[in-house]
Order: sequence, then C-alpha cells, then structure tokens
Amino acid sequence: MTDREVRICVVGDELSVGVGDGRALGWTGRVLARTRFDRPAMTFTLAVPGETTSTLGARWEAETEPRFGPEQTHDNRLVVALGRHDVDSGLSVARSRLNLANILDVADNRRLSTFVVGPPPGRPEDGGRIAELSAAFQDVASRRRVPYVDTYTPLAQHEQWLADLATTGSTYPGQAGYGLMAWLVLHTGWHAWLGLPHETE
Repeated sequence: MTDREVRICVVGDELSVGVGDGRALGWTGRVLARTRFDRPAMTFTLAVPGETTSTLGARWEAETEPRFGPEQTHDNRLVVALGRHDVDSGLSVARSRLNLANILDVADNRRLSTFVVGPPPGRPEDGGRIAELSAAFQDVASRRRVPYVDTYTPLAQHEQWLADLATTGSTYPGQAGYGLMAWLVLHTGWHAWLGLPHETE
C-alpha cells in the first residue's frame, strides 16, 4: 500500500447494499469488516435497484467522480458489482459483454484499479442464462486482467445458499447467503487487489 488515502466506490444493483440481510451489511459490509487498511479508507456503495449493465454504464462515471480524490494523494478504486437484471430485461449476452467491456476500458483510461463481482444464482429457471452471463463477464474481465469473482458457479448448488433463498422467499439471500458471497470475494483476490496481506481465518 502507499500513503495515499484509499477510496473505493462500489457500483451495482440492490444486491450490493444487502437487500434482505437482517444485519443490513450485505456482502460489501462483511468484506470491508474483514479488511484491515493501513489507514482509514472511504467506501461508497452506489446502488440502483433493478439496474442492468446498460444503465450502470451510463451513470457510474458521474456518480463516482465527486467521491474520488486527486490521483496524487488518493488511491481510487472501483468495484463493479454485477447483478442479474440483464437476464430479466432480455439484454443479449453480447450487449452485456460490451457494456462491461466499456466500463472497464473507461476505468482503465482513468487509471482506476477495478475489481468485478459477478451475479449470484437467483430463480432456478434463470440458472442457465445467469451461468452464461457470468462466464461472459469473467471472460471480459480476464482479457483485461481485472480480478473477477464468480459467485454463480460455487453457489448454484450450495445447500446453504439455496436454503437461504427458500427462507427469504425471494431472489435475495439473507445473512447466510451474503456471508457466502463475502467469503468468495475475500478468497478471490480481494486483498491482493488492495495490496494488503491476506487475513487468515
């Protein structure tokens, strides 16, 4: 880490703010609670319910710009938290890929270090499409050497995740589900991305 102040903007849909979590932490709160910065960091979660990658691509710059600081004195970082609404809205996988590619390319041009979290499982009937979407997102990120967390594959058949969705009666997880998402983020390059030592369990 440098001596610059860390500022992290998380952009995504309602899953990024933990809708359905009785502790109101979501995966972002849990991840940050387990992250030990050298100095206090500022984190801003900028969520829009029902957001697709198209609407995310149209707004993220304007919303993050006033929250980031000058590059000379601040370590500005972007977390792209992708949801499942591209499936609901009928966007093609090709369009979703292009939307994410544009976000990552603009972030790179702005010298923003970026971390991408993919969509988790939702309704069983959407499983195949979410899996395809997640794989496409992972390919886009990999081609740009941006860290990507696949939350779909490990959770699609995970008993605790499925039980959590059944308990909430919606596509939103509860405390256990968000805990699983946080675990995946913490163990898929989060600390390395921030230049921090990995905290042992």
